[in-house]
Amino acid sequence: MKNRDAINTFSIVGFDPETKEWGVAVASKFLSVGSIVPWAKAGAGAVATQSWANTDYGTKGLELLAQGKSAQEVLDQLVAEDDGRSVRQVGIVDARGGSATYTGEECHAWAGGIAGPNFAAQGNILVDENTVKAMAETFQSTKGSLAERLLQALLAGEEAGGDSRGKQSAALLIVREGGGYGGKIDKSIDLRVDDHREPVRELFRLFGLHQLYFQKPKAEDILEVDAALRAKLASNLIALGYLAKENLADDAVFYEKLKEFQLVENFDERIQETGKVDKQVVAFMDQLAAKRV
Repeated sequence: MKNRDAINTFSIVGFDPETKEWGVAVASKFLSVGSIVPWAKAGAGAVATQSWANTDYGTKGLELLAQGKSAQEVLDQLVAEDDGRSVRQVGIVDARGGSATYTGEECHAWAGGIAGPNFAAQGNILVDENTVKAMAETFQSTKGSLAERLLQALLAGEEAGGDSRGKQSAALLIVREGGGYGGKIDKSIDLRVDDHREPVRELFRLFGLHQLYFQKPKAEDILEVDAALRAKLASNLIALGYLAKENLADDAVFYEKLKEFQLVENFDERIQETGKVDKQVVAFMDQLAAKRV
């Protein structure tokens, strides 16, 4: 094996039994780690394949998980069929939250993993074992969505030491049945930082944007457009070039331009009926208009 083929990294695969979501978070000193390591299928499970990564662990692993096999059964079969098993590392979580992790005896130190209910954390060429321990402990103790727990675990792993060679890329993959854009696909989150000085922190920033643009608004975030709010929105729309002053009093034009702004800024999921607006949209518009002043 050549060193250039090695994906030396730390990752965590996880499952949320309440939301029926599966996911993977990963970081590495490797270009575009998200294009190789994370694999997940709604209703089946998730896989992280790394070290001298064998992508068959992703494709075939998901096929076996979809057949109802447990994480350990899938791991045992994949490893048994792989002549390069000594340099592989993999973490798997199945449809029921069962988990398994494997580290070949020739993976570069420090290398190892921890598996527990609904998660498996692993890494190689790490500063020490504290990275994997921090990921496991953080995932189990953190509240929030699966994505938030995986991200917090990844950050904890980095802060505990992370990849001993440095930083370059990170990724987050979450799947849920019908959880993707428009409810047509299962991939609800697929974020990648391919080359960055602080990839994990950049991944957090992208996740924040993803929540802003694609998360369904909460009931408490829906505002009635009263006179004061209408005046502020109109002022911002004028500042941003959407609304002409001569149309300021025309409700039909005002709401047409408000919708146009939301569509241009990709707030498709947050558009409300006439007379209402999402407060996240209002806050975003305030910030954007302030920059134009």
